[in-house]
Amino acid sequence: MSTLSPMPHKEFPADSLEKQIYTMVDNLEVYIPIANDRNRLSYNLYKFMTGEGDSPIVSIKNSKVVLSEISVEELALKLEEGLQDIKR
Repeated sequence: MSTLSPMPHKEFPADSLEKQIYTMVDNLEVYIPIANDRNRLSYNLYKFMTGEGDSPIVSIKNSKVVLSEISVEELALKLEEGLQDIKR
């Protein structure tokens, strides 16, 4: 019995909104140590940027991310600043 090799995946283009958001959140690894939490939060922030999701503070709470060395409010401010930079 054998298993199939995993499907290849394509990376987002470097200038795409998705890539910019995921990179911004990945850079906060010190505060969000679990990779799945960062991915879940990134997806919620992407939805926010496309007009479908909630604000960063609500996204943090809904994503149930495990935080380290930072409060929810401080992280929300960092995310809002990062999203403002992406908009420009």
